[in-house]
Amino acid sequence: MELKVDRRAAVKKLRTLVITSKSEVEPFRKKIEDTFKTVFLPNRVELNEHDYGGIKCDVLVPEVYSSKRTMIYIHGGSFCGGSRESWRGFCASLAHASSTRVIVPEFRLPPTFAYPAGLEDIQTVFRLVYAEEQISLQIEDPNAQPEIILASDGTGCSLAVSLLLKLREKYRKCVKNLVLLSPCLDFSSDNELIYPKKQSDEVMSGDSLHRCVDLYTYASNFENPLISPLKAVAENYVGFPHVYIQMGEKEILKAHANSLIKLLEAADVTYTYDVWPKMMFMFQMADEYLEESHLAIEKLGKFLRSGDDERTNHLSDPE
Repeated sequence: MELKVDRRAAVKKLRTLVITSKSEVEPFRKKIEDTFKTVFLPNRVELNEHDYGGIKCDVLVPEVYSSKRTMIYIHGGSFCGGSRESWRGFCASLAHASSTRVIVPEFRLPPTFAYPAGLEDIQTVFRLVYAEEQISLQIEDPNAQPEIILASDGTGCSLAVSLLLKLREKYRKCVKNLVLLSPCLDFSSDNELIYPKKQSDEVMSGDSLHRCVDLYTYASNFENPLISPLKAVAENYVGFPHVYIQMGEKEILKAHANSLIKLLEAADVTYTYDVWPKMMFMFQMADEYLEESHLAIEKLGKFLRSGDDERTNHLSDPE
């Protein structure tokens, strides 16, 4: 079936992911579910459910996958929205493209469960996945260690980076790649996207960043590096895995990505900065309207399959 490119429809769909000052939480969540939830998974990806420490998770298994590699995907949704069900179709496509099993946790959401509930859930899942993978691998090779990919989008990127900042060295060492799609990483009082004049693009806005962090935690906590990872010092990033940042050229959030890159370079962490011309926030989730959505996931999947241990910095930013 030929794809009918429709940028306006793509933008309308993606705005569903972004809460505003006028949005109420429950209708916002319902709209995400209604827009993104799907019954059929692409590419014959198999869906299983697993309970990790009381946290229900999707386990998405493509027809062909590496037995040595597992991805934990942390969904976005302005902190307070989204679910494994609404991200299921997207994560199934990523599982297929990367030939990787993908685990999607159903972590607790604010405002009912404010920070650090969601981060604690993800940390629990990570440790149990690590233990499970280690036992499985060491049956064949006593010295084998798990290879885990942490992937995330939007506000989920704050959770993913915060998790790595918290992890002990033995856990951090097994994270092969950190994938950040349209990362939101700074909600502090001096964030130029919010103060003094809020900025916006086609999808995302400083108003949205302000609203979602208000629901996530209290104002005096906005500067906490586990809320706003860009507030961490470069030394905290030493030992991070290769970081793959993928986003659209039109995003105001490029300011966050550029600040993160400075921290990574200061910490001698390798990265890939993959910016797609004319694209908007989370364009990868509008695959029925944009050819670039498919191409971007294929490119990311190829990178994750490459198995290249010698990563070097690569910039594909048009600016």
